[in-house]
Amino acid sequence: MTLSLPTSELDIVIFGGAGDLSFRKLLPALYMAHLHERLPASARIIAVGRQPWSREQYLDFIGARSPQFIEAPSFDAVSWDGFVQRLHYVSLDVTDAAAYAALQALGLSAVQRVFYLATAPGLFTGICAHLDAAGLLDAHSRVVLEKPLGTDLASAQAINTEVARHFREEQIYRIDHYLGKETVQNLMVLRFGNAMFEPLWRAPFIKSVQITVAETVGVGSRAGFYDGAGALRDMVQNHLLQLLCIVAMEQPISLDADDVRDEKLKVLRSLRKMDLADIRRDTVRGQYGEGVADGQSAQSYQQEEGVAPGSRTETFVALRAHINNARWANVPFFLRTGKRMAKRHSQIIIEFAEQPFSIFGAGPKHQPNRLIITLQPEESIHLGLMVKEPGSGMNLHPVKLELDLQSSSDKRRAEAYERLLIDVIKGRLTHFMRRDELEAAWRWIEPILDGWQALDDKPRPYAAGSWGPAASSALMARENLSWFEET
Repeated sequence: MTLSLPTSELDIVIFGGAGDLSFRKLLPALYMAHLHERLPASARIIAVGRQPWSREQYLDFIGARSPQFIEAPSFDAVSWDGFVQRLHYVSLDVTDAAAYAALQALGLSAVQRVFYLATAPGLFTGICAHLDAAGLLDAHSRVVLEKPLGTDLASAQAINTEVARHFREEQIYRIDHYLGKETVQNLMVLRFGNAMFEPLWRAPFIKSVQITVAETVGVGSRAGFYDGAGALRDMVQNHLLQLLCIVAMEQPISLDADDVRDEKLKVLRSLRKMDLADIRRDTVRGQYGEGVADGQSAQSYQQEEGVAPGSRTETFVALRAHINNARWANVPFFLRTGKRMAKRHSQIIIEFAEQPFSIFGAGPKHQPNRLIITLQPEESIHLGLMVKEPGSGMNLHPVKLELDLQSSSDKRRAEAYERLLIDVIKGRLTHFMRRDELEAAWRWIEPILDGWQALDDKPRPYAAGSWGPAASSALMARENLSWFEET
């Protein structure tokens, strides 16, 4: 029998509470919020899963997994014991409307309820409908939707329409954890809070923009999902396009959530649509083969458990995009993401145009000015400049002005999921996607997916531990550019 719990100010109900996302990211993030007293004292965390476990069995499961994803200085047994007092577990089949009586029996908080859907997107609409039918939603309820939201425009619209039957738009938090990273949020301050950058943040002063999200891992346990999605859906449609929006947007009239998201939407609507000729010339698909990644032998994508024989799913994408507006006229944006690559990092590279005339000539060490914004593994901002090399003569030498964001402040830096979860609790929508944003991104991505199919485009092989197919370098070389691959 399920016992009613004491009333609390806040209930966070996590569907998929025993899944990878929960024990790797969500519960460690909530532990950190608990440790630093960012949760109400009476807040409860209710995990929902299909496993027929007792609360004690669930705590044993989580206790054996989540602590390893909490940085050692922050983890201690006493704090963890205090945190798990907040945790409860409900076993139910989320597709069975009658099963939601188990949640009703808990006596969910009448003050604020957050429902986090860390499940397959195909379950989103059913969960929302069953929660509503069970009388578990009210005007203060909020729902968090994990990516990917749909597999194409039609499926994304269908999910949005069904969820909107039960939640108002201001109650819906479409999460992209990249928008919770300190450096991504700092990018707006860098642009709009410093007079030296904004006048140069446009054509013709910027020559190109590169956005790279590279991973050294393979698909691992996600092969079943990933093989039906691929890198374009899994990474470009959300993470990379959101980063592009923040780099390219105009200054909003305020920091109000809709003012910020209005400007991001304008960027997405300004992306030049690709026809078949553009897709053939300006996109590269790849799939990793055998190689060495992170110093260890790595099998090919085709050998991963859960991958369909002969799969043509891409694990790598590189493409060139253009924004049709005055600020970015003729400035190419190069996006790249892949698994089993040479190095794990996420970077935004702003390459400034060269001097129209240089009295120093074009020596071998002469490099363009670059603003290098590193999102992971360490967050930092570097500005590449040219200075005089010591000695006689006027030989140029590249140097970097470095801002290490880890040491620039003694304040604690919350991880992305912790920051975004606190935003949900406080009702701050700025760093979450609005419906029209999401659908505009799909409108740009979908023709590329269709074009690959029409062109019968097969992913190009690349060795695990490399920087992807050679065609990716050729994409840049056509414009006398190269990927920034700092070692």
